[in-house]
Amino acid sequence: IQADATDASALSRVCRGADAVFMCAMATYHRWPTDFFPILDGTVRAAEAVGARLIVLGNLYGYGKNGESPLRSDMPLDPNSKKGTARTIMWQRAARASVPAIEIRSSDYLGHGAISYFSLIALPSIIEDQPVAFIGDLDATHAWTFTKDVARTLVAASRYTGEWGRAFHVPSQHASPNELIRKTAAMLGRDIAETHSYSIPEMEALGMHELIEMTYLFESPLLVDSSDAETLLGVKASSLEEMIADTLRDHL
Repeated sequence: IQADATDASALSRVCRGADAVFMCAMATYHRWPTDFFPILDGTVRAAEAVGARLIVLGNLYGYGKNGESPLRSDMPLDPNSKKGTARTIMWQRAARASVPAIEIRSSDYLGHGAISYFSLIALPSIIEDQPVAFIGDLDATHAWTFTKDVARTLVAASRYTGEWGRAFHVPSQHASPNELIRKTAAMLGRDIAETHSYSIPEMEALGMHELIEMTYLFESPLLVDSSDAETLLGVKASSLEEMIADTLRDHL
């Protein structure tokens, strides 16, 4: 079924009879501050029109640079980027809906269908057995989220019987970029001899302008506390090896 998520009337017809509406649509990365709001607003109005619960797929950008790691889902949002501000406003609008709303927040994606900094920047070089470059501190532990775990968490959240108007973190695995790079290479029978962290001038020269404001996510450890999702929703993180294997199936 296809529908324009900015058209609340059309989306309402598609959603008629639904108990839950999942807002997982994506705007083009550099257009988040303009294009995301009509999508979210149309989805909210459709959920309200049919009386369905609303589950929004979000991320960690809203916590900003000052979010203390490990990040907890009850921490205040304090964005320092335009994309983090867009995500924060989206959740605020969803939370004000006349139907119950929950946000499911993920970190950087691995797995089938994943489009992430890792899949775009590092993975092609790993597959081609070339020197690998990434961003930030390559030895800083980082949270990685499996797309299949995202789906399981979304479904579990739709059945949540506790108080809504809150967020959950998708259970994730933690590894530094270097660990992820070398583990991925090992699964391909490769030995990565060299890794490099792009400087800001290098990122600018390579056209990575939209990534620059988000590099803080990789400059220090980014850990995610998902204990409430594990306890209240009954979901667990898959192994890092399973995440990598599923990612590679998309690219080989």
